[in-house]
Amino acid sequence: MAEQTASFKPTLGLLDATMIVAGSMIGSGIFIVSADITRNVGSAGWLIFVWLITGFMTITAAVSYGELSGMFPKAGGQYVYLKEAYNPLIGFLYGWSFFAVIQTGTIAAVGVAFSKFAGYFFPALELKDENILMHIGSLKLYPAQLVSIILIFFLTYVNTKGVKGGKIIQTTFTVTKLLSLFGLIVFGLLLAAKRSVWNANWSDGWTMKSLSSGNISSPITGVAMLGAIAAAMVGSIFSSDAWNNVTFIAGEIKNPKKNIGLSLFLGTLIVTIIYVSANLMYTAVMPLNDIAFAPQDRVATAAANVIFGNIGTYIIAVMIMISTFGCNNGLILAGARVYYTMAKDGLFFPKAGTLNKYAVPQWALWAQSVVAAILCLSGKYGDLLDMVSFVVVIFYVLTIAGIFILRKKSPDLERPYKAFGYPILPVLYIILGISFCILLIIYKPNFTWPGLIIALLGIPLYYIAISNKRKSSG
Repeated sequence: MAEQTASFKPTLGLLDATMIVAGSMIGSGIFIVSADITRNVGSAGWLIFVWLITGFMTITAAVSYGELSGMFPKAGGQYVYLKEAYNPLIGFLYGWSFFAVIQTGTIAAVGVAFSKFAGYFFPALELKDENILMHIGSLKLYPAQLVSIILIFFLTYVNTKGVKGGKIIQTTFTVTKLLSLFGLIVFGLLLAAKRSVWNANWSDGWTMKSLSSGNISSPITGVAMLGAIAAAMVGSIFSSDAWNNVTFIAGEIKNPKKNIGLSLFLGTLIVTIIYVSANLMYTAVMPLNDIAFAPQDRVATAAANVIFGNIGTYIIAVMIMISTFGCNNGLILAGARVYYTMAKDGLFFPKAGTLNKYAVPQWALWAQSVVAAILCLSGKYGDLLDMVSFVVVIFYVLTIAGIFILRKKSPDLERPYKAFGYPILPVLYIILGISFCILLIIYKPNFTWPGLIIALLGIPLYYIAISNKRKSSG
């Protein structure tokens, strides 16, 4: 990096920003997680409800972030909002969690999903024991993991050459996957939908049950219903996450004060409509038990087989490969900007705070890819993502609560866009988010404490960083 530039170049328009929102959200989740959701709630009505409440929370959070993005239209996004609303420690805890597992773990999981579905065309990539390359202690190394790492490094390399290449990949692949998902939904609802299947699924659509190995237990009632919904929402929230990635690249968006807020709304709305429609299609073409117990949870593959026959498996495999490729590009592009901003604050490796001659944080991009690659090799990225779903929602709640704090703390700060439905919708999100976290603590403690520990490990790291910063400046 002999040549460097001092600042980001605003080269992304509203369409580009919207495609980053939608493209970062749609990975492999919508094709898979409805199986687990259905096992938890056991009915078509509650399956759709889980996706609707998740969509409502996502859109509410996104339009609330619009106010924050207008106030602080610079790289770093959520890290900056938390730092400004609370203090640098809270911002750092988010940034640390983001680097340790939230972003890097998601990149790893999406990369492995790409390789996993490439296995339909290249059997050597299937995660089977006969495909193991070697054992490293207790770890098993598969060809699929190596392909995942190659994919991550390739997209990282593309993004080190400037925003333009990443922008082209993002827009092309996101438009392709939106159109292909829309086509799958239309074909399913118009050509393959069976009235008998739909009627059977919806005849008892609002009786919540727990499905286990094809057997239906007694209906879930009372407070236990809240626990079932919370457990089910782990999957839908994971599938709807990463919409905030566009806030990290504010320094590269044209007219960020308006375009970020608008792209957040448009992107989350488009994805929510597609997610709910896809699940309506699932209930129109497959009996509920087939959704709940689809082989390896591949609900979309099972649905495509009903719609298109045996070729449906390969159609979905291609769709997921396109989807995960574009998703990872958006995650890689946006994530490095958080570490760049932290480095500028003296809270991360100094080299992460430099831009190369293409005006991108090259060192931060490669650091992110290395951690993601390690998580690919560990095989533990899925466990880590489950653990931090709790922490992710806590940070969302804290960020949206920051809107109220900043209106009191900085009433004169320019707000070109104000949170829609303020104060009712932000308060409603905070209540729903806190309820989700409390229910997870009660019913799924394995999803909560490990993630909280990962986040809290950032406290000693913060004070080490502060101490180093004082030494270097002193």
